[in-house]
Amino acid sequence: MYWASSCGGCDIAVLNVHEMLLEVDRQFDIVFWPAAMDAKYADVRSMADGSIDVCLFSGGIRNEENAEMARLLRAKSKVLVAFGSCACEGCIPGLANLGTVDELFDAVYEGPGVDNPQHLVPQPEWRIADGATGTGVLRLPVFSPMLTTLDQTVAVDYFMPGCPPESARVAEVLKLVIGAMGGTETLPPVGSVIGAGTSTCCDECARDRNLKKIDRFVRITDLAEVDPRLCLLEQGLPCNGPATRDGCGALCPAAGAPCIGCYGPADGVVDYGARLMSAFASVVNATEPEEIERILDGIPDPVGQFYRFSLAKSLLRGGRNA
Repeated sequence: MYWASSCGGCDIAVLNVHEMLLEVDRQFDIVFWPAAMDAKYADVRSMADGSIDVCLFSGGIRNEENAEMARLLRAKSKVLVAFGSCACEGCIPGLANLGTVDELFDAVYEGPGVDNPQHLVPQPEWRIADGATGTGVLRLPVFSPMLTTLDQTVAVDYFMPGCPPESARVAEVLKLVIGAMGGTETLPPVGSVIGAGTSTCCDECARDRNLKKIDRFVRITDLAEVDPRLCLLEQGLPCNGPATRDGCGALCPAAGAPCIGCYGPADGVVDYGARLMSAFASVVNATEPEEIERILDGIPDPVGQFYRFSLAKSLLRGGRNA
């Protein structure tokens, strides 16, 4: 398991399968998992091509180190799984595709609260010359102009969505892989989504649904009370369930929070944001342009709403400047 440009939550999701890890340990030698064991890139390079049975690759590709490891692990692995939303769609790091590298570095290294009087930003090479450390060159991975997904970089065998994937679904997939290795299960066709369904989050949601007609979109803090039974979208909360793949158990709506789309697009959806825009437009209770605009203004962050997890994989890919 490798962790590229992501938060590390996918590694925690795997650890949360609890005793299932003992079965994994019985069936496999874990040869490379930087978050859980000491392993070096040189160890992977020394392996024969195809010698790794299964690789779970989490994170998007944001710098040359991520890309190098994607190519290396593709060569060494029989089965490569894009594991989690970052690898599948780009996820939150993909929203940085809205701007240029310089704009991103300005925000991080020159933003409010940053003490950087020398205006230092990461450089691919930094020459060291002082009495304490001697001389030499420190090299950092080159930052890419845009974040890309794993399958935009190398061929991927399977996709497992989620931010992170639910641990119960991780356990199901591990059982499937172990069974396939033992000859008792059959892996799905290459290119399949695993650990998730094919429909939408709405089909898993237990809330009551009627004919949706929205007179306004609101934030959850604008409601005096959230009806515990009624569809959140019908209450004016922009819920992404109509476009989001099922598989998480609709946990957020069950807790009174709108779905934000971390399980990615349902089957057959080419562009997640476009599908969600269509779903929202279909429930707006207005025909006059001014009234439609007033209702849609209730969505304060359209990019974050429609492409929070999927911008890097979308037809847009990023902002015009990037």
